[in-house]
Amino acid sequence: MRRDERVRNRGMRTRLGCLSHKSDSYNDFTAILPDKPNRALKRLSTEEATRWADSFDVLLSHKYGLAAFRAFLKTEFSEENLEFWLACEDFKKTRSAAKLAAKAQRIFEEFIDVQAPREVNIDFQTRELTRRNMQEPSLSCFDQAQGKVHSLMEKDSYPRFLRSKIYTDLLSQTQRRLS
Repeated sequence: MRRDERVRNRGMRTRLGCLSHKSDSYNDFTAILPDKPNRALKRLSTEEATRWADSFDVLLSHKYGLAAFRAFLKTEFSEENLEFWLACEDFKKTRSAAKLAAKAQRIFEEFIDVQAPREVNIDFQTRELTRRNMQEPSLSCFDQAQGKVHSLMEKDSYPRFLRSKIYTDLLSQTQRRLS
């Protein structure tokens, strides 16, 4: 191997090493809170944070639960699943027929299409059904894909989130405020 190839390979290993370093800290969560971290945490009760473990949908419906889950997914390099789910939720609120097709195309190109920049992990049949739905976009054209992604997050990422340092540290922080 030539010297310039060794240098190039060493540089690539260094860059990949930085990418593979996963942080699973409470600070990752507080950095992306919708409000100022200290003020937000003062408003978050232990009961609210504990309820996130009741169900995945409870977690998704809570502003800080969503922020904590997003921070966790970033540590796992899989936030595209949540971003797709949120994009679909926003898409379903579209009232303008003129905007519907453009929004649908943007979501498809960003998350569904093969080699999309933030491609979600769905099976071939679901991808093809969604592709066919794109011929005449409707508010329900992503329903099957969104359901698959929701199920994947609920069965895979959500249980890991509940065991994560981000969540356990957050619970500890809310409990410390009480004492």
